Amino acid sequence: MSETLLSARNLAFELYEVLDAEALTQRPRFAEHNRETFDAALSTARSIAEKYFAPHNRKGDEHEPRYENGEAVLIPEVKPAVDAFLEAGFLNASRDFEAGGMQLPTLLSQACFAHFQAANAGTTAYPFLTMGAANLIESFGSDEQKRLFLQPMIDGRFFGTMALTEPHAGSSLADIRTRAEPADDGSYRLRGNKIFISGGDHSLSENIVHMVLAKLPDAPPGVKGISLFIVPKFLVNADGSLGPRNDVLLAGLFHKMGWRGTTSTALNFGDNGQCVGYLVGKPHQGLACMFQMMNEARIGVGMGAVMLGYAGYLYSLEYARQRPQGRLPDNKDPATAAVPIINHSDVKRMLLTQKAYVEGAFDLGLYAARLFDDSQSGESATLRQQAHELLDLLTPIVKSWPSEFCLKANELAIQILGGHGYTREYPVEQYYRDNRLNPIHEGTHGIQSLDLLGRKLAQNGGAGLKQLVRLIATTCKHAQQHSSLDRLRVPLEQLLMRLQEVTLGLLDDLGQGQVNAALANSALYLKAFGHCVIGWRWLEQAVRAEQGLAGGNPADRDFYLGKLQAARYFLTWEVPGCHNELALLAARDDTCLSMHDEWF
Repeated sequence: MSETLLSARNLAFELYEVLDAEALTQRPRFAEHNRETFDAALSTARSIAEKYFAPHNRKGDEHEPRYENGEAVLIPEVKPAVDAFLEAGFLNASRDFEAGGMQLPTLLSQACFAHFQAANAGTTAYPFLTMGAANLIESFGSDEQKRLFLQPMIDGRFFGTMALTEPHAGSSLADIRTRAEPADDGSYRLRGNKIFISGGDHSLSENIVHMVLAKLPDAPPGVKGISLFIVPKFLVNADGSLGPRNDVLLAGLFHKMGWRGTTSTALNFGDNGQCVGYLVGKPHQGLACMFQMMNEARIGVGMGAVMLGYAGYLYSLEYARQRPQGRLPDNKDPATAAVPIINHSDVKRMLLTQKAYVEGAFDLGLYAARLFDDSQSGESATLRQQAHELLDLLTPIVKSWPSEFCLKANELAIQILGGHGYTREYPVEQYYRDNRLNPIHEGTHGIQSLDLLGRKLAQNGGAGLKQLVRLIATTCKHAQQHSSLDRLRVPLEQLLMRLQEVTLGLLDDLGQGQVNAALANSALYLKAFGHCVIGWRWLEQAVRAEQGLAGGNPADRDFYLGKLQAARYFLTWEVPGCHNELALLAARDDTCLSMHDEWF
């Protein structure tokens, strides 16, 4: 296989032609970087991903973690891979030089991390969770907590998790029962059970730092009564050395359909009444803190879904080029040689659909990373605020759209391989199983759709939505300079216009208290809104492709024409179909809302 992780040419196109990564080097924070240092980091990431992560992807799937003597046991290949990741500095790629980081823009660190997500989702989860937990402590922890827990995490000696879900509550965090009682020394004693805790136990690090949601004795009901605690697997002494084992018990492992290389654990806190935890931030404000890690995870999940879709696309593309079978419909001579299946129109359709889904979502994920950079290091307070508002609006799309449609890409990859695709001898069935988790964790589609329609659209007076509409209009204006893009631009403009009309009506209903009716079909809204966003990103890519063609480099001609064809597919095949969802939304169709339990 020529390229198994992601297309290097497409990555360069995104970074340097669409998202202008080099412009970031003009900012003081990134002044010591240039394209050469960016490309060196990308090359290192690709090399480590190919050498250490990809080779045991299948083995990790076939030999999932085992529960032995109260501990989780992984295959031996995981630790050298994680150690190579740490040694290369990717755990702290965006952190300051002074803190031992590379001080890369998030755009570049996300592009580097994408290689590991494509190579081995199971192993990549361990550093991914650690980065999120470390950022959480850095933002909200005390100086002492940073000394005892953050610094060892930055050094790669401690790993981290997020412990939210409980057996009875699932995604309903308002109903958690884990309790935290204050102790005389200023710490707390926790008691409760958490499930589906990824990376909850392993031997990859000296310690595991669990970020746990729990309620204090005086907690008000609901989400306003949730606090956040650091609960280490091993207690840490004042001098930073490890103390005794904390009262955190690995109760068992879950056996998953995919992502088998990542431990999914059931953890018991305080079975012996001695589970020590440390309050992070203020009492009863834990969920607000945890949302930082959750939003990071949602964007990371979206990119993980992209990369699994991307890996399946590249594999099925190469397979279609190599697999001879059948003849074209106008050739009735059985004596002639069979043609590679990529010549069959329906196989082209499936490949083009995959390309449209994964490269559209890849663009969106990197665009989100660029927005985060702008929100942190933008040249003005206005730019930083705008980037923050837009990223907040787009987060449900960044998480959910790839989780749905890059999974569909994996399904098409299986179809292209035919019977081979349905066997474990080929990797595409694992990509599908791994990707099937992404529509579920870090907020299901339904939760993301409620967040988008019920909260994000009207936030800050609709500032993010207004900005998005302006940006799409600007791209459409740029597309008008290329008459060849008219047939791509017009469907997007039509969808945007209708989407705005329907959105205003739904927001009006929400303002008048008709909440259940307005949100009944929020999943349809999420799909239409997401298609509009991806359509915009494809039109932006199409404009850049036209500019690239005008540059006249013959070596890039096929690449740019492929971009234009994928943009054409998405904007003329996929985007117009959203008007059906918008019609149902406009009519406030109550087919689902009015269904009765007894009728099933």
